[in-house]
Amino acid sequence: MSRIFITGSSEGLGLMTGRLLSEQGHKVVLHARNTARAQDAGHALSGADVVVGDVSTIVGARNVAEQANAHGRFDAVIHNVAIGYREPRRIETGDQLPQVFATNVLAPYILTALMMRPERLIYLSSGLHRSATAQLKDAFWRKRSWDGTKAYSETKLYDTMLAFAIARRWPDVFSNALEPGWVPTKMGGADAPDDIYQAHLTQVWLAAGDDARVTGQYFYHRQRLAPNPQAEDTDLQDRLISVCEKSTQLALPK
Repeated sequence: MSRIFITGSSEGLGLMTGRLLSEQGHKVVLHARNTARAQDAGHALSGADVVVGDVSTIVGARNVAEQANAHGRFDAVIHNVAIGYREPRRIETGDQLPQVFATNVLAPYILTALMMRPERLIYLSSGLHRSATAQLKDAFWRKRSWDGTKAYSETKLYDTMLAFAIARRWPDVFSNALEPGWVPTKMGGADAPDDIYQAHLTQVWLAAGDDARVTGQYFYHRQRLAPNPQAEDTDLQDRLISVCEKSTQLALPK
């Protein structure tokens, strides 16, 4: 039995992933943004503990990491939490950062840096990351005109870069990224064409599969897939880590 923490898991793919892992006999801890969502998650997956906190702020993400650590070391952490591509304008958090970057990139960075190091780390990306170009000189969209789809796509590129950076820096951890497909969730929309019943299986496999002990790879439906080449650029990876460190005042452990 593995112990697995899943961010953004009060509904959607995160909850589906937690439910299947629980059915397989693993101990799952879910995460919800607020108490109401936590109650919903607790009802949806009876017996699961739920960590509560808004990871769109640095303080909130730190608090979630602290709560997660109170449960002890996890065997796997699935970074599922995300804001989608439909934001019509640049919405700032209390840290004066774009909400989509804070939630999609800084939250997994903070949790990675502060949580007790697991054996496996899984970062959710998107097929849209292939259309993105790293814009680390303006990662926070302070100079560019806002484009919600581009902003989201860039964060998913950065999530893939983060997964690969961790794989390179922490050789004792299996760190990978995946795309679940464009599926009809609240984020994906009702017209999304991919199979939702396949969308959570790769996360489950990477978190607990005996034959999933690989690192620095990108997957779609349990098959290796070539990512955006920029994701494998080690200089860009290091620059992203630097942006995250400066934004959070939190260094990634050696």
